[in-house]
Amino acid sequence: METSKFKTNIKCMGCVAKVTPHLDEAVGVGNWKVDIENPAKILSVDGEEGKVLEALKKAGYVGERVQ
Repeated sequence: METSKFKTNIKCMGCVAKVTPHLDEAVGVGNWKVDIENPAKILSVDGEEGKVLEALKKAGYVGERVQ
């Protein structure tokens, strides 16, 4: 499956911890990562876009697909 990238409002490791159970459930453990060093806080994920955005929303975050 192709890796998708999303610009997010995940700011820190605390935010990553908050979103982890939601993304793990949606796309599986080890199928995603967030680059919190990047100003756009890029989430790279191997999974269906709809499931990813829904998981972010459940955790209180938003994501926008980027190329």
